[in-house]
Formats: sequence, C-alpha cells, structure tokens
Amino acid sequence: MAGPIAVLFDIDETLVHTGDSGRRSWSWAFDRLHGVAADIGKHTSAGETDPQVGRETFNAVLGREPNCDEMVRLYAAYLRHLSEDIWTSEGYRVLDGVEETLQRIADAGVILGLLSGAMEGAARIKLEPGKLGHYFVFGAYGSDSPDRAEITRLAMAKAARLHGRDLTRADVYVVGDTPRDIEAAHAAHATAVGVASGRYTAEELRAAEADHVLTALTEAFPNL
Repeated sequence: MAGPIAVLFDIDETLVHTGDSGRRSWSWAFDRLHGVAADIGKHTSAGETDPQVGRETFNAVLGREPNCDEMVRLYAAYLRHLSEDIWTSEGYRVLDGVEETLQRIADAGVILGLLSGAMEGAARIKLEPGKLGHYFVFGAYGSDSPDRAEITRLAMAKAARLHGRDLTRADVYVVGDTPRDIEAAHAAHATAVGVASGRYTAEELRAAEADHVLTALTEAFPNL
C-alpha cells in the first residue's frame, strides 16, 4: 500500500503533554475577567475545540451564553497566561517517539501539518518548549472553526494546494489520541491513525473505527 502524501497531527496528548498548563490558563482567565472558579475538565471533554471549551465553560459557570466581545477577552487572557505558564509547567514533556516519528516522516518527503482544536496562538505556544514547531509546514486550528471536521477539511485543502493536486483519503493521514479526532478524519474523508497516548486506550480507538491504531509513536508509523 502506498504511503501518505500528508500527515496531520493533533497536539495535546498526541505530540506533547502540557502538564495541565491549558487548564490552569483557562481557570486564570475566568478568574481575572469574571471572578469565578472555572475548571474546564468539569464542563468539557477531550478533543473539543478551544471555542467549544470556552463557551461551554462560560455557560456552565456563569449561567448564560457569552457574547463575542467576552469571548475575545477570554481568549486573550487565556493566551497571555498560557504563554508564561507553559515554560514553568513541571509536567510538560514531548511524548515518547514523537521527534523520531516526525523526522522520519519529513525525511520521507511527506508534508507535515498541524490539526488542532486549539486556537492557532495556543497551538504554537504548546509546541515551543519542545521545539517541535519547525517540523510543521502549515496547520488548521480551532480559531478557524469550532468544528473538528471542518478544521480537518481546511487542513486537507492546504495540503492539496502545497502538493498541487487534490488529495484522496489514502493520501492524507490524521493522527490523534481521541475518538473525536477519528470521527473528524472520517468525516473529512481522511485516513485516521489513533494513538493511545492520552486518556483513551487502543481498544477504545479501535472501537471508534480508527484505520490504524498505535499504542505510542514509538511504534512503526503505518505505510511509511
């Protein structure tokens, strides 16, 4: 079977573990702007985009829908805190096998892209301590759309423009650690690669109908 032409990677729990830097930063933003305690883990689930996380948590802790101005201020405060907290987060680490896998994919002449539910600013910040940003030619993010399937389609379109032709499902691999990543990949007609490096097991990712499942990125990447 021919290998991929483009590989799109999720960030959180696929490439890096931030040591809950994101959760602390959302909490700080809510406290600074609204004076309320807000734990995103109580109101959202893994794989949701930043716009979903922000809105659902706002609704839960303040009892109403936020307006656009409130969300913009919340995003700005979150990014401000994240940009500092990520450098002192004791739990931050690049996950096993990540750098070797990215280098191997790049050496094979495959286009590497980011596919993250995080806002673009947050996505880039999360990669900085691990010095991983230089591997990725392009990306699509939660700031492009609150819907993961749409983000995936946008990333695939960027990959197609870079490659100079339309890409098929067999040409594009989406790598993520949650069933939401797999669902979005299939909705966008891409090949889904599940990695059991987060809270979901290999069995749960197979049940979500991933096309390939790895227990970690230390395993051989499919069709490379």
